[in-house]
Formats: sequence, C-alpha cells, structure tokens
Amino acid sequence: MGFMLRVRLASFFAGAAAAAAAGGYFLYKDYKLAHDSTALQVKGLHDRVDARYKAMDKRLAALEAQKSADSSPGVPTPSD
Repeated sequence: MGFMLRVRLASFFAGAAAAAAAGGYFLYKDYKLAHDSTALQVKGLHDRVDARYKAMDKRLAALEAQKSADSSPGVPTPSD
C-alpha cells in the first residue's frame, strides 16, 4: 500500500512540474509577444515625432534665414 502511495505522489508531482513548466513557457511567450508589439508601436511613434521635429527645425531655420535677410526696419502700422 505504501509503495502505491509513493508512486501516485511521484506521478502527481511530475505532472504538476510539467504543467508548471508548460504554463511558464506559454506565459513567457505571451509576454514577449506583447513586449514586441508595444516596442514596435513606440518605435513608430518615435519615428513620427522625430520626422515632425526635423521638419519643424528645417522650417524654423528657413524662417530665421528669411528674417535675417529682411532685417530692414519696417514701417510701424497704426493699431486699431
């Protein structure tokens, strides 16, 4: 009787260990998939913001160049 109990307990713990390992693997795989998806979204957002920043920097440089070319004093306009 004692031998069968040991066999059953060993089988139970072997099954529990296998289930825990499989569950851990699937959770890790799901975590990596979610992380990669989020990282891809953040990279896309970063690229868009970087492109907008560069466009604004280019526009600002052009406006500053235009301002320095038109450095002649302007005629004041009357305010309403």
